[in-house]
Amino acid sequence: MAVPFDQRSDLIWFDGKLIPTVDCKISLLTHGLHYASCVFEGERAYGGKVFESTAHSERLKNSAKILDFDIPYGVAEIDAAKQLVLDKNNQKEAYVRPIAWRGSEALGVSAQNNKIHLAIATWEWPSYFDPAQRLKGIRLDLAEYRRPDPKTAPCLAKAAGLYMICTISKHRAEQRGYADAMMLDWQGRVAECTGANIFFVKDGKIHTPIADCFLAGITRATVIGLARRNNIEVIERRIMPEELSGFSECFITGTAAEVTAVSEIAQWTFTPARITAQLMRDYEHTVHPGGKAAAA
Repeated sequence: MAVPFDQRSDLIWFDGKLIPTVDCKISLLTHGLHYASCVFEGERAYGGKVFESTAHSERLKNSAKILDFDIPYGVAEIDAAKQLVLDKNNQKEAYVRPIAWRGSEALGVSAQNNKIHLAIATWEWPSYFDPAQRLKGIRLDLAEYRRPDPKTAPCLAKAAGLYMICTISKHRAEQRGYADAMMLDWQGRVAECTGANIFFVKDGKIHTPIADCFLAGITRATVIGLARRNNIEVIERRIMPEELSGFSECFITGTAAEVTAVSEIAQWTFTPARITAQLMRDYEHTVHPGGKAAAA
């Protein structure tokens, strides 16, 4: 049986100090728990080094500003803290989770003077999806919930509250036998998966939704760069669900998912082929120390 996350025998960086995970406690009256004033990052370490660490730290800081609070540590300090936790926990292939939130000094909608906390946890974590399925292709459901209109929610922040509908959608997908779900945006256009960006291939070109109501992922940017270095055209545009039957390949990207092929989305089917396989291989070469993308 897996050890519960709060019972692990490693260390967490908590407001500037390394603390045993089992000793990390916060109040039940924390504003971040009641009102979702909480932002976080999902990062991976390969060979003991965080991939794109600074980009993640910058996004964490920016997410906090969108939610109207300032994390009391600079980007370089956050980068150093992440590395310290990895080193102290002696973890090489690991997931890294920085999280910042408003504390418990006041509990109500307004909490402008609440203390801002920052914690960083790391843990050994294998591939998000079964490695055997990553090229064969996972199956996606079509989520019932949609990504919200940017005028109704802080969509460009990696904020905890925005993931409520993602958890619901992923649970429903898993209950139906799927690995994940694809979400549409508030206008019924293709958006993303519950925790990953999505790409399609047609006639040797890659098509992906414009990221204006969801996060343009750091892995997404890396993969777009790899594709363009290999002279594969990447088109960012609006994609309607009825177009899906015209695409030959589909894959998703994310810190957790890395690059994972998709074989099915609801009634639409795809065949993982050359472009998906190439980008999976190039991404692996990029993130592992000493690796080098084929066309870099």
